[in-house]
Amino acid sequence: MPHRPTKVFVLDTSVILYDANAIFSFKEHDVAIPITVLEELDHFKKGDTVVNLQAREFIRHLDKLSSHDLLQEWIPLDGADLGRMRVLREDGASVDARQVFGTDKNDHRILNAALALTEREPSREVILVSKDINLRVKARAFSLRAEDYETVRVKDVDHLYRGKSEVELDDPAPIQRIYEEGAIEPAAAALEAPASNHYFILKSPQNSALAWFNPASGLLERVHKAPAYGITPRNAEQTFALHAILNPRVPLVSISGKAGTGKTLLALAGALERRRDFRQIYLARPLVPLSNKDIGYLPGDIKSKINPYMAPLWDNLSVIKHQFDEKDREFKRLDEMVEAEKLHITPLAYIRGRSFSNIMFIVDEAQNLTPHEIRTIITRAGEGTKMVFTGDIFQIDTPYLDAQSNGLSYLIDRIKGNRLYAHVNLDKGERSELANLASMML
Repeated sequence: MPHRPTKVFVLDTSVILYDANAIFSFKEHDVAIPITVLEELDHFKKGDTVVNLQAREFIRHLDKLSSHDLLQEWIPLDGADLGRMRVLREDGASVDARQVFGTDKNDHRILNAALALTEREPSREVILVSKDINLRVKARAFSLRAEDYETVRVKDVDHLYRGKSEVELDDPAPIQRIYEEGAIEPAAAALEAPASNHYFILKSPQNSALAWFNPASGLLERVHKAPAYGITPRNAEQTFALHAILNPRVPLVSISGKAGTGKTLLALAGALERRRDFRQIYLARPLVPLSNKDIGYLPGDIKSKINPYMAPLWDNLSVIKHQFDEKDREFKRLDEMVEAEKLHITPLAYIRGRSFSNIMFIVDEAQNLTPHEIRTIITRAGEGTKMVFTGDIFQIDTPYLDAQSNGLSYLIDRIKGNRLYAHVNLDKGERSELANLASMML
């Protein structure tokens, strides 16, 4: 009996660049790729960014099917219960999107390919899948169903794991015990099976305490407010974040929160405090081009081009340095670490593809990474390496990511509760009263 799935999913270039394995994500349904998408991917195949890697990976998938005529027939995809695939021409539709919108853009050619397919196969439901909101809106103008690619999308970002809870206790005795003994059983605080490395603010009318659930001991252990390389946490959440960074039993940490909550500063201070435990400290961030222009657009040599992107990281290092006097050993040590590359601040693209052993690796602005890139970075971790991801999931600087589809949200949602992982969301801004006012009122 011939394979007759009920749906055909037409994939836009943005979906392939987001997930090179997207063609395998639609179960028994067929997948179609407009020929214009292949032309666009050809422009993306060279380079070291994540989209370049995705383009090359997809082209390799396509190469395995190249013995067939993808323009003339549906080709079965490798894998049980998967549908078929083919490449679509852009001609044949009774209406031309290029004429309707008045421009000969690639998006309009992709629309034409999908529209032509709906006319050739009227019994099939054709759905355009794109990360580009504007393209989805244009498709609906032609009564063409359009959807976002949601295979690696966090469903409920408003209730994303926050890593901490407040517990109200009528009896002050458990809190008194945690001060005296350093730890209590979770049941003593009316808690059942807490998540690994979850943090708690225990409160009673008489007293309060900060604690975390240690999966190794099975106990709620007290969290002490302690400084790290001159930086002292200013609230409970910052105390939890610094504790997670300093905890040698937790090799993977994420810290989320809005601007000014101290994410990057705490990560860097914690790394410096533990500098003797690691061969090097890497502080990296993705390069997000200004106004969608590549860094080659900027003047100067490569160092001059990347300096604007790295400036916030140097600013945080400067804040830590100036906790000390210029004559202090700690002040001079930071300059020595930079000169000896014991502390290395660099764009993320410059270290992609490497393996890391005995490294403290901090990735700033992690919300601008895709889930694929987050996974790729973590899989590079060797023995003795600790990774810290920081970012604000609601402050996305790349066009095809949002709060639900970015890599940081995906990491938090998928890894929460694992004994190797800790997450803390920072709520309170600590930059200045003026900055807090602007954040709340403007």
